[in-house]
Amino acid sequence: MDTTQLRQFLAVARLGNITRAADELAISQPALSRSIQRLEEEFGKPLLERKTRAVELTEAGRLVQSRAEEVLRILDDTKARIADDGHKGRLRIGVIPTIAPYFLPGFLRKFGTEFPAAELVIQEDTTDNLLARCKQGEIDLALLALPIAAKYLDTEELFKEELLLAMPVDHPLAKKKRVVLEDVEPYPFVLLGEAHCLTESVIGFCRQRSFQPVAVEQTSQLTTVQELVSLGHGVSLIPAMARSCDHSTTRVYRSFDGVKPERRIAMAWNPYRFESQLLAVLKERLRAHKE
Repeated sequence: MDTTQLRQFLAVARLGNITRAADELAISQPALSRSIQRLEEEFGKPLLERKTRAVELTEAGRLVQSRAEEVLRILDDTKARIADDGHKGRLRIGVIPTIAPYFLPGFLRKFGTEFPAAELVIQEDTTDNLLARCKQGEIDLALLALPIAAKYLDTEELFKEELLLAMPVDHPLAKKKRVVLEDVEPYPFVLLGEAHCLTESVIGFCRQRSFQPVAVEQTSQLTTVQELVSLGHGVSLIPAMARSCDHSTTRVYRSFDGVKPERRIAMAWNPYRFESQLLAVLKERLRAHKE
């Protein structure tokens, strides 16, 4: 048994699916299945209950999951303490997809210039998956949007970001100098899928003002949302950081008059894990960074 096997087992346990775990770990499904089988042979009991499209932990599997998390946490913390000098090391950062391509490039350039010996490994995922991975110690810090419901994690708001109304260039609202929420009631919305917290922010803002947006399209990529808006499928609310990277001439953006929709960007981490000097420095740079 080695730490690689334990990490692979924890990925399967978290995702409940060997195929998805293999994709995340960047190994073949047969190789992952053999790794789990060897682990089961060593413990002498099945750790997973195989079903048609998923796997579930057996009682033995739940025990191994708990102990594996503890063992890996101790090993990772030990390595971090030994190598910790505040300048070099490896940090695993999880980021939701509606932040990663817009916020990270500028931040990574500045951080890389200041700390050339540090390695930041970036992993994009949905909020729920990032919280689970942060809790288990698979990532050191997560960048996401509030609110979140997570036990055993600390969160800190970094900044607020306005959500802008996106529409085709020939849309009737594009001619208005002032746009309020009531103006968009007649129009369908293009939104991200329900797994994305940005959709929760959009729907939450509208519901607080007694308005339920009607979604005619749902997708998993923010760039697809923008293209569907250009094609006239509906309007949408887009984060300001994404708008700043959008150079298309087929759509326009407007800030709402009065109360503006926004989202709160935050970092989350596990306070029960050892915090290296490098992670502390990263958090300070995130607090200070302005895109």
